[in-house]
Amino acid sequence: MHIFDASAFHVAAASASALIALVVGVAAGLAFRWSERDRRRLEPQPEPLVPPGVAAVLQVLRSSAVLLDPSDAVVKASPAAHALGLVRGQRLVPEELTGIARQVRRDGEIRQVELELPRGPLGQDTLAVSVRVAPLGAHLVLVLVEDRTEARRVDEVRRDFVANVSHELKTPVGALSLLAEAVLSASDDPDAVRRFAGRMSKEAHRLTNLVQDLIDLSRVQGDDPLAKAVPVDLAEVVAAARERVAEVAEARQIELVATGPEHTRVLGDLGQLTTAVGNLVENAVNYSPDRTKVVVSVRVEGDLAELSVTDQGVGIPDQDLNRIFERFYRVDPARSRVTGGTGLGLAIVKHIAATHGGDVSVWSVEGAGSTFTLRLPVAQVAPVSELEPTHSQPTRITTGSRTT
Repeated sequence: MHIFDASAFHVAAASASALIALVVGVAAGLAFRWSERDRRRLEPQPEPLVPPGVAAVLQVLRSSAVLLDPSDAVVKASPAAHALGLVRGQRLVPEELTGIARQVRRDGEIRQVELELPRGPLGQDTLAVSVRVAPLGAHLVLVLVEDRTEARRVDEVRRDFVANVSHELKTPVGALSLLAEAVLSASDDPDAVRRFAGRMSKEAHRLTNLVQDLIDLSRVQGDDPLAKAVPVDLAEVVAAARERVAEVAEARQIELVATGPEHTRVLGDLGQLTTAVGNLVENAVNYSPDRTKVVVSVRVEGDLAELSVTDQGVGIPDQDLNRIFERFYRVDPARSRVTGGTGLGLAIVKHIAATHGGDVSVWSVEGAGSTFTLRLPVAQVAPVSELEPTHSQPTRITTGSRTT
């Protein structure tokens, strides 16, 4: 006969209940996880704030680019935008750009405008910019800013140049027309005819100089002197410049002196360098009193050759020193009319110096003379290889920039 053990029964029942509860719990957990996964798969995922790839594009854009969120806070900005001062912290600095971005956000239409924005917080100068604003995705606005300041400056210089050329050409042409009428009306007076003819000759010479300077300026702007550069001996350039003014200098008893080492070579275009140095020497002679001296000196400082033209002339006032290399600028317009100056000579010198990798500067004391210094890179001339035949010519030894 079996005896019923109640305690054992209760233990077994409790174990079975615990096992059932564990299985139900695990099943419920798995069901919840599956349900959440299915719900996330079926629900639309939120759009990322910045579309993929946009941040990488902003980093390489040359234009200034800024992404704004719905609160007008800056989400991303290109390095150019920071360099231009458009972004400060998390906000777009120019209020005009923020206003345009809000309009685009409201109606979704792309807008393009031309603006002048203050350069820096003080607003002393302005930037000319072209702005294009467009929606990007559902939440962002893209602001693209192209700096057009330099292009506008070039356009203004071009317009001023055309206006100045027109004015400069009109003056001698008008004078020649009036003098021609005067000659016709004074045909019975030989002395008057000779006087008017002399003035016509001067105006014609002035017009010729202006046209020649315009041709020179056009040529040096159109040619790259380093595209077909050759070693140029500065002694040859100086000799050509002295020959250009020798007759005028001799007539006025102005002594032309050349000093410096021989065979100093720079890399560039012989014709352009001769024009530049010739302009400097001619200016020195034109603005020097009679029976004075003009010195053209050459020296080498490191990798640079310095060619200086010094006169004992009238000098240049301090307020004009920063402008004398501008086109058509004249310190003394009345004297320029006497000497036939066009106001383009020094502008040509500056352009030639820059395109040869150098520069030009001036030192002057009013009433005591001026010194113009043209600095150019020295041509690096390699020594002749020992394997090359000399053909009974002496070996050329290069020491620094001087060859012996």
